[in-house]
Amino acid sequence: MTTRRRVLKYLAATATLTAGGVATLLPRRANAYYAGPPTDHFNGAVFFNPGGGKPKSFRQLAKLQLAESWARWPSALESPYSDTPPAEHGDTSVRISFVGHASWLIQAAGLNILLDPVWSERASPFAFAGPKRINAPGIAFDRLPRIDVVLVTHNHYDHLDLVTLGRLWQRHKPRIVTPLGNDTIMRQEVADLAAETVDWHQAVQLAPSVRVITEPTLHWSARGLRDRRHALWASFVIETPAGRIYAVGDTGFGDGRLFREIGARHGGFDLALLPIGAFEPRWFMRDHHMNPAEAVEAMALSGAKIALAHHWGTFQLTAEPVLQPLDELETALAAKGLASDRFLAMRPGRVHVMGK
Repeated sequence: MTTRRRVLKYLAATATLTAGGVATLLPRRANAYYAGPPTDHFNGAVFFNPGGGKPKSFRQLAKLQLAESWARWPSALESPYSDTPPAEHGDTSVRISFVGHASWLIQAAGLNILLDPVWSERASPFAFAGPKRINAPGIAFDRLPRIDVVLVTHNHYDHLDLVTLGRLWQRHKPRIVTPLGNDTIMRQEVADLAAETVDWHQAVQLAPSVRVITEPTLHWSARGLRDRRHALWASFVIETPAGRIYAVGDTGFGDGRLFREIGARHGGFDLALLPIGAFEPRWFMRDHHMNPAEAVEAMALSGAKIALAHHWGTFQLTAEPVLQPLDELETALAAKGLASDRFLAMRPGRVHVMGK
């Protein structure tokens, strides 16, 4: 069996690892994780993007895997910033350390906050198959400071890593905040885990001077064949004494209105964490993942002063070469007449200090 056919068989078995998703292959069951009244993004059974893209079929997934040309990634992509130890931080600044892919350590006002923590070797339900990381986490797990808060944007395997979450819970008992339904998934792995669930536009006070607000993204969710869109997906706005951070895990661009509205609602941002990778081919990915040019536009529409780029160069989820997101980000910035330091391409272990 060829590598490509092994991947197809694997994806068909899990239906979770591609950005666009696949149609449900087994009879739909009642929502596995959440029960609540209908809203403008929940129909009583599944969540949806108001005005969002249509789901992909298994035929389209087969075309993606068998007809599209996938770049060959290197087995390793070393970071010059690897294994940077966390440092003490003051109340007047925010220290943001890039762990890798979509994982961040945000240190603000005495709090240590992890966003979408993934320390496992694979973004997969299996230890032996699925996308494997090609660089080590920017902070070794055992060098983490005390973790006070964990924010999880959605339940895809490259964002919700239950093994890592279990380790964090056993060691630190952090406060966990996640969109509706994802707490059920977490408790299936860690029985005594406690997580707070939030809907879009809800706020949680993390400390007297730190608050997080949940905002929409254009995405989807699934952990297996029959739970597609059973849990909600979101981004987070983190308000700190040093300014506002717009933290996006995964999203499509759509017509850009989402970013304009979120920016207007919060009065712009001092910093945005925006994904730039896992975007090819566009016919399959555009509804759920931005490309670098769209990410630059999202930065502008949201009113972010600067952005840090993530979601590239750790796990191969899609067809583009490993460095293509960097090349296209540079091109997009130049086309807008923007300096490269307005949108920094992060590597694991790199640190950015806001409000210094």
